[in-house]
Amino acid sequence: MRINDQIELADWEITETFTRASGPGGQNVNKVSTAVELRFEAERSPNLPDPVKVRLKRLAGQRWTKEGAIVIFVQDTRSQARNRELARERLAELIIAATHVPKRRRATKPTYGSVKRRLAGKKERGEVKKLRGKVEE
Repeated sequence: MRINDQIELADWEITETFTRASGPGGQNVNKVSTAVELRFEAERSPNLPDPVKVRLKRLAGQRWTKEGAIVIFVQDTRSQARNRELARERLAELIIAATHVPKRRRATKPTYGSVKRRLAGKKERGEVKKLRGKVEE
């Protein structure tokens, strides 16, 4: 399975199992195994660089297992072939998202003027609140 120019997944890394889906579908639901559970062995994959694996683990969230695999379960359509396509597309999107390196945040200092304006606003608000006290006669 080809993800992009640099990443291509081998067949042994992906396993698919088919189960009966829930939801609408009449007798079809009871007879045909249309739901797809795609399992990708991400931790053992030699085709993914280590930084991508780290980002992939964070992006996958609960779909990441203790063994280091990503499990994607799809039962959106009544067609097994379409569910299989959707599962592969979702895996590819997840891996592509993990290949993007996030931009580092640079710490910046607020300008002198913005600090002054903020403190002046706080001072004003404090004065308004102070005037809400008891009135002395």
